[in-house]
Amino acid sequence: MDRKAEVFNAGRDSPDSIASNPGAQSVLESRPYEQIDPDTYFTMNSAPTQLPAVEAQLAEFVTYHQRQETPRIVLVTSGGTIVPLENQTVRFIDNFSAGTRGAASAEYFLQAGYAVIFMHRERSLQPFNRHFAQDKAGLLDYLCADDADQVSGTVQIQTKNLLLLITFMTVADYLFVLRSVTNYLTPFGSRAMYYLAAAVSDFFIPAQKMTEHKIQSAHGGLTLTMDQVPKFLRPLVHEWAPQSYIVSFKLETDERLLIPKAKHALMRYGHQVVIGNLLLTRKRTVTFITRQDQFTLSLTNDECQQTMSPPEIEAKIVDELVRQHTVFVVGSRA
Repeated sequence: MDRKAEVFNAGRDSPDSIASNPGAQSVLESRPYEQIDPDTYFTMNSAPTQLPAVEAQLAEFVTYHQRQETPRIVLVTSGGTIVPLENQTVRFIDNFSAGTRGAASAEYFLQAGYAVIFMHRERSLQPFNRHFAQDKAGLLDYLCADDADQVSGTVQIQTKNLLLLITFMTVADYLFVLRSVTNYLTPFGSRAMYYLAAAVSDFFIPAQKMTEHKIQSAHGGLTLTMDQVPKFLRPLVHEWAPQSYIVSFKLETDERLLIPKAKHALMRYGHQVVIGNLLLTRKRTVTFITRQDQFTLSLTNDECQQTMSPPEIEAKIVDELVRQHTVFVVGSRA
């Protein structure tokens, strides 16, 4: 690799947003590329070593819920992927996502009666323990009566086998595990939902193009040439989970781009919902874009000012998705 400048990318820049920011071009350029199809990607990259163990967990979890005739099941993806710069990884490009939306949403799906496969970045926020992980206090500091009830609720959910936690780190981890999950959820058909809240990197360096060992810094800066991650939403919608209810997210920083790009994604991939959100307002306002409708969900000013048990926008998101998923399931049986 040529050395020019070390890069840390927030993982959310699209080619459009990079093009609108000339300063970004001097650090990391989006170059024309020949699209790699998903099958080629999986032959060019090695499956994560933990995949057999993950598939064993999936098989046990899904079999249990088939026997229990669980009405609904949802895969929630959460947190951001990393992009290694060496095969024996020391440096990597990270993503700003802490997994807040995914972890909160998983809780609300559980409350709505869904079995939840929570596929999250290692050490990102998880359902229930996120309430403790975001504060400097230790877990024992929270064990007053109310918080003991929260911990008890977590234990009850896990003992009922309603929540399965599986992890990823890299883009390759994420994509291999995602494909495996679709295989196991096939029997659920329309009763399965995919809630794709993870912030998946847009660019990566194929293993065969990476240096094996740590990049040395003695010779100055670093220049990176990266490939674009193949678009996996199309095979997910049309091949891997064609009967399922699929929700994707679109994050932008420019309000003018949000709705047009969300509509373009819905038209291009043919799934059920795109939830658009802006970086600075994502915790209080989102926009639903479906094939039939477009509308906004927001927390009110009064809700935002509550200090005791403040409401979360994810509660409204999940309530609306549960309603829409019900209509979808009924329609699929007609």
